[in-house]
Amino acid sequence: MISGEAPVIDGYIDDAVWESVEWSSDFTQNDPYDGADPTHDTSFKILYDNTNLYIAYRCHDSEPDKIVKRMSRRDGFDGDWVEINIDSYNDQRTAFSFTASVSGVKGDEFVSNDGNNWDSNWNPIWYLKTSVDSLGWVAEVAIPLSQLRFSKAEEQVWGIQFTRRDFRNQSRSLWQYIPRNSGYWVSGFGELKGISNIEPKRQIEIQPYVLGQFDTFEKQAGNPFATGTDTKFSAGLDGKIGVTNDLTLDFTVNPDFGQVEADPAALNLDGYQIFFSERRPFFIENRNLFSYNISSSDAGGNYDTDNLFYSRRIGASPHRSVWGDGSTGTYVDQPDFTTILGAAKFSGKTKKGFSIGLLESVTQREMALIEDNGEEHSEEIEPLTNYVVARVQQDINEGNTIIGGILTGVQRDIRTPDLEFLHDQAYTGGVDVLHRWKDRAWVVNGRLVFSRVAGTVEAISNTQNAFEHNFQRPDADHLHFDSTATSLVGHGGNFSIAEYKGKWKFQTGVTWRSPGLELNDIGFQLNSDEINHYTWGGFQQTDPTEVFRSWRINYNHWLRWDFGGRNLYRAVNTNIHGVWKNFWESGAGITYENLDVSNNWLRGGPAFRKPNGFGVWSYVGTDSRKDFRVNVEFNYGHGQEVKTRYKGVWTYFTWVPFDALNISLGPSWSGSQREDQYVSTEEYAGETVYLIGSIDQKTISMQMRVNFNITPDLTIQYYGQPFISRGRYDTFKKVLDPIAADRDDRFVNIPESQISLMNGEYGVDENKDGLSDYTFGNPDFNFMQFRSNMVARWEYKPGSELFLVWSQGVNNDGDPEKGLFPSLGEDLFGKKIHNTFLVKFTYRFLN
Repeated sequence: MISGEAPVIDGYIDDAVWESVEWSSDFTQNDPYDGADPTHDTSFKILYDNTNLYIAYRCHDSEPDKIVKRMSRRDGFDGDWVEINIDSYNDQRTAFSFTASVSGVKGDEFVSNDGNNWDSNWNPIWYLKTSVDSLGWVAEVAIPLSQLRFSKAEEQVWGIQFTRRDFRNQSRSLWQYIPRNSGYWVSGFGELKGISNIEPKRQIEIQPYVLGQFDTFEKQAGNPFATGTDTKFSAGLDGKIGVTNDLTLDFTVNPDFGQVEADPAALNLDGYQIFFSERRPFFIENRNLFSYNISSSDAGGNYDTDNLFYSRRIGASPHRSVWGDGSTGTYVDQPDFTTILGAAKFSGKTKKGFSIGLLESVTQREMALIEDNGEEHSEEIEPLTNYVVARVQQDINEGNTIIGGILTGVQRDIRTPDLEFLHDQAYTGGVDVLHRWKDRAWVVNGRLVFSRVAGTVEAISNTQNAFEHNFQRPDADHLHFDSTATSLVGHGGNFSIAEYKGKWKFQTGVTWRSPGLELNDIGFQLNSDEINHYTWGGFQQTDPTEVFRSWRINYNHWLRWDFGGRNLYRAVNTNIHGVWKNFWESGAGITYENLDVSNNWLRGGPAFRKPNGFGVWSYVGTDSRKDFRVNVEFNYGHGQEVKTRYKGVWTYFTWVPFDALNISLGPSWSGSQREDQYVSTEEYAGETVYLIGSIDQKTISMQMRVNFNITPDLTIQYYGQPFISRGRYDTFKKVLDPIAADRDDRFVNIPESQISLMNGEYGVDENKDGLSDYTFGNPDFNFMQFRSNMVARWEYKPGSELFLVWSQGVNNDGDPEKGLFPSLGEDLFGKKIHNTFLVKFTYRFLN
């Protein structure tokens, strides 16, 4: 306990108070030479008072002029750094991590699940200064006790760990040695004793913001909503209040996320929804507590993104849209995203190991403003909606056993028949247990989940017929479409057992989704009516050899059935990865699919057999320590009895001309051809006709990033991505026997003499009388998109920021007959780009 004046955080450790404690050291290397002496010595001191915990680091280096001082934004973890992990709960599962880079950049993460989860979106208030001298470099840190969570006690006992990274030698050393293949982290910490007579601090932070935004876009003659410019001003409030030292209330009123980077462009032809990562600060902090991934398979799989809580549902695009292009005198102004009126979450963990998370958010009723030949009116396109998530966990058996549960709810205030296709109520829940034994090497994990959605007959019929369910499939005797149902229930789950300690590791398990399981109101679910088995096994050599610094090899296999007992999928995979002695890295893998039957391919039709085949991939990356580095990945897929080909090349060039500037370019190209791509479902002579066709798809993209870190608190970041995907169809076919083993029994070509294209529609003359018996739209496409963000961020005081943002965006559907590069110049950048200029000012008030 400091009795006098506290040290000044200036990065020099020259205050007299530091002389009152001794240096601690004795670090051990764990990467790359596990258990060896560290490449450089590291020492630290710890002081405290009633307000802060103070840490001084002395990082020795015999060649201080070679210390890598790369700059980055917060949590960039570039260059040399030191880190303290504090298990102030002393639960041997969770910790607060504070990282100090030699360039003065902060990194902070909340560690959970004994080191298996690191959440870098936790951003506490703390203080850091560094300096370089003839002995190496120094870091001085002050961590307010209000940013830590601990119980009231006469003397505190905390778990503690220190890590140092030597960037140029790519080595790490630990104060409390933990072998790399141990399979644990927090439970292996040392202890910090002697902190006494401190009181838990209740955290109170209030952060209002004001925002001004100016948009420029294409002006449309006669359209009252497209005048070419738009201006708006708004204000809101974020807050964090410590209800107790263990439990915190976070809230936001009228949040704005204009500084958040845009989603990358993507186009998916298989019908499955695309998973986008959460980027909004309020929803990513503490997300590990609220996340409820059903499977967590180390083998991966199409089910691995399924989660009872997918925060991107909150504030998503309205479910309904109103059409009006002006050709009939109708113009429409409708929002791209639903407005979040407010959100709050109550979270924390008690000294008895009980974790709780409660989240609630309300989104407003959204209206489309319509002008129809001079008359204005509005139509509702999204109802007022309330979202709730409740998550609890209890540690028992010294943290070796964890039991938990979750409940989610969505309630919509539907007042118009136009929105009766939506569920007015949607609930999901789950229970889970995780148990470790034999020094936490073995893990068994079980989860059970359920869902219930309710609404009108229209809403539940839509759900039964949705892509994820397909109750109307004519060949699914185990499914029953109920045209009178006003609710739907389902269940799912996962059971796995794994061993993670040592060089040999494995996991095997089973996961399922019943036909009626529906999570997509507030969760994410790709498919239902599946029972999946997965197995992963791996060997990892972490000790350097004459050739490799480290290497690993993996094996995976997958099996899938539906609830009717049909075997849908069989595949095996093996892959190998290595880091060479020259710090290059490379890897390769091969997957063989022995069976692939899809219940979704024909969009409500019978199951369809896709070709057996294999896929191979490889990658190589140059030395990541260098100022210029290159990463390249190749992919190739080959179907056997049906023509299916896929080729892809991804490259990533990174250049660091000086420590404060990082420039990267990521061009990519892919080409695919397949002759069984779904096109349409039509009716002829009282029978359903399923149409497929041969597609030739080409895609190019370029990701561009520039990070200019003027100081740790003043940064400029740019992200841009042009994206073009063009698909051309020919040789249309009718499905005969969709699961036939032989290609010629599966489908038949429609003769060219019986199909014609006119005015954007194909007509098929089945009976050869010269007249079209049915038609379908031309499926050719040329999708183009450009998005960019430039964000200047200045943290003018800890927790208070000024943002200057310039965003651009343009979409277009070009001519599929054009080449990719002509489309890029003429049809994409030749259009008027939507520009958004934004200024956002925040100020954080602290207790």
